[in-house]
Amino acid sequence: MVARKKAPTWTDVKATLKDFDRADLLGLVQDLYAASKDNQTFLHARFGLGGDALKPYKTIIDRWLWPDVFKNQNYSVANAQKPIADYQHDVGDAEGLADLMIFYCRHAVGFSTEVGVNDEGYFDALIRMFEQALKVVMSLPEDKRQAFLDELHEIRVTARQIGMGVGDGFNDAWQLVGLKFDS
Repeated sequence: MVARKKAPTWTDVKATLKDFDRADLLGLVQDLYAASKDNQTFLHARFGLGGDALKPYKTIIDRWLWPDVFKNQNYSVANAQKPIADYQHDVGDAEGLADLMIFYCRHAVGFSTEVGVNDEGYFDALIRMFEQALKVVMSLPEDKRQAFLDELHEIRVTARQIGMGVGDGFNDAWQLVGLKFDS
């Protein structure tokens, strides 16, 4: 009987890295950087490099929530949510996360009002994202919240046109975090 080797884990990698000096580590990071666009995006976002570290994430969200219907592109909630999960895991900055979640909501509402979507799963995901965005915004320091809340309020007002329970779902989320209705 042949013994099966277990798959390497982070512990195995870490044990190997303990023998690396600074030059070895820099070379490894350089190789990882050159290996893929995703690695570049991760490193730029992690270190806050470039003009807009959120742009690559927003580009992916935009593609999957506002597809080019003239090119027969489809929307995908899962593909649109992935960059948000990646950003949360890779960077974890609450303001950036709130920005991405609000971008998602704005695009999902915009696409569904402009083009028309009749997909309960799409709208359920949108309501959940709106709820999550509100929670993240409310976790920010008070002086950082208002601009985000203003955007979410505009999205909530626009979503009333959609139907399918979206407006009610947004209103429920709004009240759940203790916000009052202005209009």
